[in-house]
Amino acid sequence: MALLYEADVKGQSIGAVVAAQPVEPDAFTMTLVQQVGARLVEIDGLLADMAIGWEIGRMAAVDRNILRMAVGELLDVSGPPTAVIVNEAVELAGEYSTEDSGRFVNGVLSAIAAKVRPG
Repeated sequence: MALLYEADVKGQSIGAVVAAQPVEPDAFTMTLVQQVGARLVEIDGLLADMAIGWEIGRMAAVDRNILRMAVGELLDVSGPPTAVIVNEAVELAGEYSTEDSGRFVNGVLSAIAAKVRPG
């Protein structure tokens, strides 16, 4: 989440932010941020469609990047189970964002999960 957040607030590519790190992130993190970077337009499109009443730019930066990370995982059908992805994203939002962020993240991710991982 921190790498996605940094790239977002600095207006840099994810690759540039990763390259500037003093220590290369672990393999799981690299795979996840690369998936998000490669599918960012698709991910943001899903967020725009499902976050009714919220423009992506109006979302808290932490929430936006937690959502991007989780949607990136949801789009990978070989990834973790949907419930695990949603629960971890809600926990991150509760820990690093506002009091209402967990509910917001849960609602948006549930709607996206129903679309990209039906059943």
